[in-house]
Amino acid sequence: MPKIRLTQAAVDRLQPPAAGRVEIWDAVLPGFGLRIAAPRPGQPSRRSWQVLYRVGGKSVRETLGTTATIPKVDAARALARASIQKAHQGIHPVRERRQAAAAEANGRGQTLAAAIDRYLERYAVKRMRPDYFKETKRTLDRDIKPALGSRPIGDIARSEIRELLEAIVDRGSPSHANHCLAYLRAMLNWAVANDLIETNPCTGLQMPAPKVERDRALDDSEIALFWRACDDLGWPFGPLFQLLLLTGQRRDELAEAPWSEFDLDKRLWTLPRARTKNERVHVVHLSPAAVGILRELPCIGARGFVFTTSGETSVSGFSHAAARLTAAMLNRHKAELIEAGRIEEAERATIAHFTLHDLRRSAASGMAALGVAPHVVDRILNHSGGTISGVARIYNRHEYLAERQAALLAWSRHVEALVAPSNVVTLAVARG
Repeated sequence: MPKIRLTQAAVDRLQPPAAGRVEIWDAVLPGFGLRIAAPRPGQPSRRSWQVLYRVGGKSVRETLGTTATIPKVDAARALARASIQKAHQGIHPVRERRQAAAAEANGRGQTLAAAIDRYLERYAVKRMRPDYFKETKRTLDRDIKPALGSRPIGDIARSEIRELLEAIVDRGSPSHANHCLAYLRAMLNWAVANDLIETNPCTGLQMPAPKVERDRALDDSEIALFWRACDDLGWPFGPLFQLLLLTGQRRDELAEAPWSEFDLDKRLWTLPRARTKNERVHVVHLSPAAVGILRELPCIGARGFVFTTSGETSVSGFSHAAARLTAAMLNRHKAELIEAGRIEEAERATIAHFTLHDLRRSAASGMAALGVAPHVVDRILNHSGGTISGVARIYNRHEYLAERQAALLAWSRHVEALVAPSNVVTLAVARG
């Protein structure tokens, strides 16, 4: 194979062969050369820069481009030298270039916000449970996009993510910071798998806050106070919160329920698998008190939502409503203390923090205290695992419907006894 010093003048003087092709190699940079093919009818001779090297013990021939796209010898030699250096580091330049081209075609270099939208639309919505997808989208849209969304996805650094998570912790939401990291890590893993980025900047980041297992459950005195405060709160959140306590079901499953799922005559609420967390049809037995509350609710709009103020969408704004509920409970508590002549206590009175999810735990704890078996409580709560596990869970498909009905009725009667003066419960018991 001819070898010469490839200068610009030398390359310009080279003539194509009459047939086939010829390869001219550089005397300056071993492995770098120019391939010249004989002209075809009606077409000029094709001249291509190339470089030879070894990666992992295997010989690789890389075409760098033609003299039309890379007219200068020095520029072609610089590209060849860069590929040889990568090969010495164990990097396969040809594969790297193909991956970069594929990534560019897939949208690599786009902003993090655009990548999040693609992740949600093309991947997450098809694979996640509806409630999990909703929470993932809400978190990425509200917490991640405003802080980092305008940045190119490939430029996002681990330190920036850490600072964002620390800011969420500092604002008083440590558990939510953990959720943000989990959702963002999953999204960026998808980005790596789709060649949008080389590595996930979340790798190596620890959860920003210790995971705390909540055990808050309302005691009997708090339940009585809670119920009467719900009466003060009124439609739509007052009855919604009361039903959460009576049924022990998940907030969104009740808040987004349509009337078509309820059979009040049979005292049944049947959730289709598409609306349950474990994608399994779930039957909830309604106590007379629960049926009484439901019969008092207005029917608004053609969409059929049980809890709606517009008729078009289910209710939202739970955080604000929960804050109003806590304030109503505190007002009730102070009023009762003042009425009992305990003025100093009223001035110091507070309501221990609880969440709407704690109502579900309160129902579970309350039923357990009434002697309901743990596996029956698990079925009522529609837990995926529960107390029955392993081989027993695989073979035990009994739904314990009669036991669940009895348990929810006993729990409802316990709550009724605590809040007997409530007009809602009195009405419900009468209709029951």
